[in-house]
Amino acid sequence: MPTRVLRATLRSAAVRALHGLGPAALLALGAHAQAQLAAPNAVEISPRLTTSGQPSATALASLASQGYQAVIYLAPPTVGDAVRDEALIVGRQGLAFFNLPVRFDRPGEADFEAFSGVLSALAGRKVLVHCQVNMRASTFVFLHRVIALREDPRPAWDAVTRVWSPDGPWKALVKQQLARHRIDFDPF
Repeated sequence: MPTRVLRATLRSAAVRALHGLGPAALLALGAHAQAQLAAPNAVEISPRLTTSGQPSATALASLASQGYQAVIYLAPPTVGDAVRDEALIVGRQGLAFFNLPVRFDRPGEADFEAFSGVLSALAGRKVLVHCQVNMRASTFVFLHRVIALREDPRPAWDAVTRVWSPDGPWKALVKQQLARHRIDFDPF
């Protein structure tokens, strides 16, 4: 069988299979395809917010097709696994891009406040917040959720512990911010 005929036959079989599915199954299939972000430690916080480690250039190039409208990158662009031209890759798709470089060994209140301001300004958009491994991202998103959005800290913290247990300066920052905003929750 010639290749062109084989492709047409396979395409027809796929179309017939899709027609056999009900509308609900097709919607679920589409939602599943959109929800998959190819990045390490990806955690979907909500349909409009995901945290992750560094996506590859290929994964970044597909963000618009997954419905993302903005990216916040929290690592310095000079780290070893940074994607060269990330801002261009994201910008070419019409997505907003913000690089807020947070030193891993010295996160500060000003870093968090800048991040929270940007994320608040993006309310209503589908946003990817990432860093190298999802340590900065998961922790800052937790703080934003409980401080700015007044969400219950317990489920918000669960999203952090799917990735890591903050220690050192990150543990100190979490404790400081929770105390400063009078949030009665001790995750440690």
